[in-house]
Amino acid sequence: MESQEIDKLSVLLLHHHPEFLRACCDLINDEWPRSETARMMSLQASCDTLPTSLILTNDKKDILGHCKLTPIPAIPESCFIETVVISKQLRGKKLGSHLMRKAEDYCKNVLNLEKVYLSTKGQENFYAKLGYIICEPVSIYGCKPISFKLEPASHKIENSVPVSSITNGMPPPPPPPMPMTNVNNNYVTMKSNKTYMFKYI
Repeated sequence: MESQEIDKLSVLLLHHHPEFLRACCDLINDEWPRSETARMMSLQASCDTLPTSLILTNDKKDILGHCKLTPIPAIPESCFIETVVISKQLRGKKLGSHLMRKAEDYCKNVLNLEKVYLSTKGQENFYAKLGYIICEPVSIYGCKPISFKLEPASHKIENSVPVSSITNGMPPPPPPPMPMTNVNNNYVTMKSNKTYMFKYI
């Protein structure tokens, strides 16, 4: 991609440009069909923090690509890049690389993040060329770690069951067996048909 072409490209926050919502929905659904209502709801959730949808446009106001930045509650200094798509007729012109670089810049300079994660099926070489390394799967579900302080009890709690009848000198019964999982070299592995990758930014 030549510098004159790059000058004509813009990466915009979708929620600041709702006029692109419908075209963005069509672009993504062309790659991964989904209910239009569900897709629009997902796109309308975009905000300045996370989740954030970034769109790639040209000087003619055509939408060329999209990616979504999603929080990873268990790893607050990072985010997950998903739904990365470039218009089918424009692939092979380095637009995906340009969009990814701009997304990483936004993560680093605006969101102050340290790492970005993604998953892919078949595009491992593309992401490896951008500096991504294969890693263990991560989950975008869950909640942020909660910190709390235990306060000392202000009153005595009465135990209605005598302690001697609870312990009776016998050890407690053993816990039930753990469910069977795939264990490889002492690591529990999560089955996935996608490759997970990450990059320090």
